[in-house]
Amino acid sequence: MNFEEEKIKLVNKLKREGRIYSKEIELAFLRINRELFIPKSQERYAYVDSPLQIGEGQTISAPHMVAIMCEKLDIKKGQKILEIGSGSGYHSAIVSEIVGKKGHVYTIERFSSLAKFAKKNLEKAKIDNVTVEVGDGSEGLPNYAPYSRIYVTCASPDIPPPLIDQIKDKGKILIPVGKMICELQLIIKNKEKLSIKNLGGCAFVPLIGKYGH
Repeated sequence: MNFEEEKIKLVNKLKREGRIYSKEIELAFLRINRELFIPKSQERYAYVDSPLQIGEGQTISAPHMVAIMCEKLDIKKGQKILEIGSGSGYHSAIVSEIVGKKGHVYTIERFSSLAKFAKKNLEKAKIDNVTVEVGDGSEGLPNYAPYSRIYVTCASPDIPPPLIDQIKDKGKILIPVGKMICELQLIIKNKEKLSIKNLGGCAFVPLIGKYGH
């Protein structure tokens, strides 16, 4: 299988569908090899636009969902980003390309086996601006706060208060709210006020932890 050809086909499909519309995100998708972030047994599905099982009952998100989340967050070069739910490391790899060498992605994963898998995959992809931590993502990652952007890759019953505390003023949080079937919400912090915009339905595995399910 020619992964490079399959990757280009997928990116063109996501552009036609309006999922990818900015050059920075297109280039990130073209530079990151999804086959490095999935179990060997599933390599042939690397560029199918579908979630894939990665162990521990968790999934790597479908490429179109990664694209939607990246576009809606309006990520800029040099930003410090927090990801809740590392999974296999693919989503944080895409974001690491968008923020560039002067930016950094911090990602937290509750399963130590998946955190190890994500670290190994990021090393294979020669990405050095992502830090993987193990812990309760529903509590955020206060050690490196505040963040310009926070995004959550699992369904939360509500917006966890620690994430609001850890986002910068004018910063953005993107989070699926619900259980499995949920609403993707974009939150913008303006001093003590939050503006919340619903971006449509989606499906994610549940967020587990103090502020999760």
